[in-house]
Amino acid sequence: MTDPDHKGHRQRLRERFRNTGEQGLADYELLEFLLFSALPRQDTKPIAKALLQRFGSFSAALAAPRERLKEIKGLSDISIDSLQAVHAAIARYHRAELNERRLLDSWSKVIDYLQASMEHSSIEQFRVLFLDKKNGLLADEVQQTGTVDHTPVYPREVIRRALELSATALILVHNHPSGDPTPSRADIQMTQKIIDIAKPLGIEVHDHVIVGLRTNVSFRGLQLI
Repeated sequence: MTDPDHKGHRQRLRERFRNTGEQGLADYELLEFLLFSALPRQDTKPIAKALLQRFGSFSAALAAPRERLKEIKGLSDISIDSLQAVHAAIARYHRAELNERRLLDSWSKVIDYLQASMEHSSIEQFRVLFLDKKNGLLADEVQQTGTVDHTPVYPREVIRRALELSATALILVHNHPSGDPTPSRADIQMTQKIIDIAKPLGIEVHDHVIVGLRTNVSFRGLQLI
């Protein structure tokens, strides 16, 4: 059974959250709070602190792969589900902000969504945002996943999918798990191949964004497009 001191700690943390919101809790305390329901009889403070020590930040702990979370003593499958559901909810919230918007008029929200979705991924992902003629979002699709430093990209498959969706513009995105978003020569060459195939078909590549750890780069910003 939960001892009175442990129960009292949880109640005090709940009351502080109700009175002050998230700004009244340290990162480890908010992680504790998220684990309360999944671990009703455990002291979640050491687990929360272990998460921060292992992964380095609140956001990285939420985005950590299941297999690495299983290495944290005290975390059950249900508690891992809870953490990953919070991360999924954050990404979905940011994605919902993009719906019914012209993406080029809401660029900061596009970047918020991409960072939340991709910055802590341990493998490279290549995704495409397919846009209509008013720059509204038709689809957001992960086209390929790869290794820690490489994702195979097939330009003709990207354009084939754009034609299926009747997309008139694309935003290309991939992440660098190293944290450094500097584009490689291969990144630049692949982007140019997609542009070369898309242009005669009336499909514009608006940008290629590389997501790093708490940072990103834009090919258009770097004048590579």
